[in-house]
Amino acid sequence: MRRVALKGLWLRRGRSLLTTLAVVLGVAMVCGTYILTDTIDKAFNSIFTAASSQTSAVVTAKEFVEESSSGRGTLPASLLEKVRGAEGVAEVSPTVEATGFGTDQIRLVLDGKTIGNENAPKLGVGADFSGSERLNPFDLVDGEFPGAEGEIALLKGLADDEDLAVGDTIGVAAQGGTEDFEIVGVAQFGEVDSLGGATFGLFDLATAQRLLNKPDQLDVISVASSTGVPDDQLKTSLQDALGADVRVRTGDEQAASDSEDIEEALSFIRYFLLAFGFIALGVGAFVIYNTLTITVAQRVRELATLRALGASGRQVRRSVLIEGLVLGVLASAVGLVLGYFLASGLSAIFVALGIDLPKTDQVVKTRTIVVSIAIGVIVTAVASIAPARRATRISPIAAMQEGAKLAPKLTTRKPIWGLAVLALAAALLGVGAFAGLEVETGLLMIAGGCLVLFVAVSMLAHRVIEPIARTLGRPLRAVSGATGHLASENAARNPARTASTAGALMIGLALVTIVATLGEGLRSSSRDALEQQVTADFVVTSGNGYDTIPRAVGEAVAGVPGAEVFPIRHDRVKAFGDEVSVDAVREGSEAVVNVSAVPEQDEAILERGYAADNGLAIGSEFSFTGPDGRRFGLTVAGFQDRTSVQNIDPVLAKVIINQATFDESFPRPGDQYVLVAGTPALAAIDAALAAFPDVEADTRAGWVDTRVEGINMLLSLLYVLLALSVIVSLFGMVNTLVLTVFERTREIGMLRAVGMSRRQVRRMVRGESVITALIGATLGLPLGLLLAALMAKALEDEGMSFAVPVFSLIAFTIVAIIAGIIAAIAPARRAARLDVLRALQYE
Repeated sequence: MRRVALKGLWLRRGRSLLTTLAVVLGVAMVCGTYILTDTIDKAFNSIFTAASSQTSAVVTAKEFVEESSSGRGTLPASLLEKVRGAEGVAEVSPTVEATGFGTDQIRLVLDGKTIGNENAPKLGVGADFSGSERLNPFDLVDGEFPGAEGEIALLKGLADDEDLAVGDTIGVAAQGGTEDFEIVGVAQFGEVDSLGGATFGLFDLATAQRLLNKPDQLDVISVASSTGVPDDQLKTSLQDALGADVRVRTGDEQAASDSEDIEEALSFIRYFLLAFGFIALGVGAFVIYNTLTITVAQRVRELATLRALGASGRQVRRSVLIEGLVLGVLASAVGLVLGYFLASGLSAIFVALGIDLPKTDQVVKTRTIVVSIAIGVIVTAVASIAPARRATRISPIAAMQEGAKLAPKLTTRKPIWGLAVLALAAALLGVGAFAGLEVETGLLMIAGGCLVLFVAVSMLAHRVIEPIARTLGRPLRAVSGATGHLASENAARNPARTASTAGALMIGLALVTIVATLGEGLRSSSRDALEQQVTADFVVTSGNGYDTIPRAVGEAVAGVPGAEVFPIRHDRVKAFGDEVSVDAVREGSEAVVNVSAVPEQDEAILERGYAADNGLAIGSEFSFTGPDGRRFGLTVAGFQDRTSVQNIDPVLAKVIINQATFDESFPRPGDQYVLVAGTPALAAIDAALAAFPDVEADTRAGWVDTRVEGINMLLSLLYVLLALSVIVSLFGMVNTLVLTVFERTREIGMLRAVGMSRRQVRRMVRGESVITALIGATLGLPLGLLLAALMAKALEDEGMSFAVPVFSLIAFTIVAIIAGIIAAIAPARRAARLDVLRALQYE
């Protein structure tokens, strides 16, 4: 039976190829995801290894706040002498670093514009490169390391991308305006010559301290041990000499910590992309199930003959399962190869959407191969079980009679099972949307209900296929006459098959509709939130709208005639065991932003929910820990209320303090926004900002539009990834049409014999395909709207609203029609080319 199964696959290799494509794309997505994230992980690890390969110990300040806009805590430069004097120390290398968060960035400027990806960090490091060669992780490619004011070295990848060389001039902007620097060197960071979309500049130590406003301060002190001194012993020696106020790690511990942070960040990208790979595999399972069901039905006499020749029912089942297993292995192998190339495509998508991470030679781990092949084989094998069981549900004698068919599936006779699954889906969805659960729990319930609902609709869809097909076929019958009538009847002829074929497309379109609907609601809610909160005439922000900007920006705008400036400071602190954002406003800010009052010195206005969660009332005293470890006390002076809509995009943080208090409490304060009231010309504001390349000014309406449109980047990424499931469903439609053309070979021959032209045959097959695709849209679009409405209900308290994306739904319907037309191209051509006499003899 194994030989029979393999020979059967070879004889039907065209159909087998179409079947495997459904799994190939899903496996390729999973494989490509692992390769991409493993490659990025290797690039970062290469950087960390280069930085610590010769480093015995690393001294840094303790980290109190992970995502501070003004950078992490620093070390006093005076600590350097204590480090040098510790037992076992041979060499030291002090550095100052721009972390790439908020105002702790160093921007590189060409022709008045910041280079690199606007969403990527702008990094930099200052060091005494003439000091310890052993502790220098950079390798010169050309020129020399910077050693004086006004000098900079670049990474090779950035220099090549921007066509820069030693001797050229480049602009540099950090806490102040842009300054010109001479490029004196080009270097590599270990094996990596580029950090993706991030930029990286090398400076001498004093220059970096001035640029980042860190006078007499250091970020890191790298230490090399004397000969024969173990790293752990040096770590202990340094900790004893420096005390508990600083953090000392061995070089290996520092590299491991950095790698762990990157792995945590990459895990989100990995699981995010894997989710879409599994969606594509799920749709592929529909396709495989449908294809094998049809092929088994078409081979009923062949399988019955095997039974008559002595094959047992178990052997027949095994032969069908072997076919599925072989298809799964082949599909997984091809998907594995395709995934290698798809990794580059995924990287290009992220780059196009403004997310560019450092990469090196592609990494293919054993885990990637095992997981990719395993899931492809498992999905195919599971999808083969039901067709294999059905292969033995007809007696050999009856099956060998002309016109014999397999018995109908259980679901066609017992809708109670489908209704039971539908009831379970309704329960999950209802509890998730209306039971008042926590947001995460509610969305999890809705997600589970969504999966169960897809199963329920798939089980029950065949009962409504016939009226839907005839309704959708009316325009086709009116336009195409007899061919349109035949196309409509063919689509309704086998409701179970049509439902299964349309079901794959239904899932893809439902998911796309959910994204479009939630995106429309998010845009609408975000616009309302921003318009409710900000009433300023102009808004000045960073280029990406979210990084903090130097205080010098507000000072520059304040010099514009007719401009009244209200900066909103921003940073993060730790309080009550968690990190929280803090904003600061100045007197008169009530006129431009929805702050209930401007707190006095050492007072705070708290968002009412945050105060309640932490048991704070008016007059309560509490304290925060800043990024440099200093604690400062505040008194609750009042509460700030938010509407549910404002929760979707709050302009002000949960804690609002006085600007003078803020400036005293944070080492390098920066502004999230600079709100401008009055009648200045926008051109005059732009002129005042000419020295700040990554800062933008806009009218209030323009700022709202820009911020709302930023949602489109996420939607575009989701559309691209969900398109994979639609493509998989397209292969399923092609598969079904090809198989039905085989099935109706004699029928098509008879139609040709009585006068139907080849063009009419093509039109008939194409019409059937379009109707099937529209059935998928008819089921998928309302399903997507329903699920999006339930999700919006669960997120109601977070400000999410429900809005129907009319134009998107029209576009998705058009996409379904186009998909139907494309899916019919090959089957329609084959049907039209059938030889009439041979077709009449076909059995």
